[in-house]
Amino acid sequence: MKIKNWLILIGSLVILGVVSVGLHTFNTYKIAHAPKQITVGSMGSDYDVWQHIAKSKKAKALNLKIRVKQINDGVQMNNATSEHNVNVNAFQSYSYYDSYNHENPKNKLTVLGTTYLEPMGIYSDKYQSIKDIPTGATIAIADNPANTSRGLLLLQDAGLIELKPGFDSLGNVGDIVSNPRHLKFKKIDDTTGPRVLNSVGAALISNTVALEGNLNVLKDSLYHEKINQSTRQNVNILAAAGDISDKDKKVYKKLVKLYHDPAIQKYVKDKYQGTKIDVQKPISYLK
Repeated sequence: MKIKNWLILIGSLVILGVVSVGLHTFNTYKIAHAPKQITVGSMGSDYDVWQHIAKSKKAKALNLKIRVKQINDGVQMNNATSEHNVNVNAFQSYSYYDSYNHENPKNKLTVLGTTYLEPMGIYSDKYQSIKDIPTGATIAIADNPANTSRGLLLLQDAGLIELKPGFDSLGNVGDIVSNPRHLKFKKIDDTTGPRVLNSVGAALISNTVALEGNLNVLKDSLYHEKINQSTRQNVNILAAAGDISDKDKKVYKKLVKLYHDPAIQKYVKDKYQGTKIDVQKPISYLK
């Protein structure tokens, strides 16, 4: 009887062991195949877009769990991304990214893909067209390097100034070689553009800031950017830390595909009156 009882006990332990291993394997399988949560850092209207994307059926179809974190400062956003406190950020143009990498060589970011061109515009409360801007007028221009150079390129495209050959994303007002109207330049914080219109001849305002000031770049600006070779570095991107693994990069790139989904694009177009122009280009296009 004792031997029989021992055999029953051993058998029970074996069964419990098998069940335990099976449950562990099942739980491990569930964890390994659970959707990866991606923290997307963003700000302004982009924050609203990614909040919508995170809740969309398309995100679920791609097996993506997205958490959106708001950080209202570009440098802090990029720092948080390079330090892996944010997995991916969605707020900046390629030129802004390029400038950040130039100034932070030890904490570089990498491009995952393109999203849209949000045209910068030349706005004025005093004049109705570019030709009306008089000699000696003051132009308000952003005080960060990426948007300074971007604004100057827009002024050149509008025929107001001429820049030196080879002007790039790190250029500034010192690179102006021709200024026939003797325009003056006033550096302003990016976010104050709409508020200074009554005190300057014209202001260069990014579309994110313009939207917050109830301005539509396609209707209210005197002149604005178009999609062409001269504006390719102004295309917005999704960016991640430069030292991410190939495995993570592959997962994060799903966000690029998700952004360009037709249903998502319809939402973006309707909400922002077409001012976020979809750009689906290879990364090589930006360089």
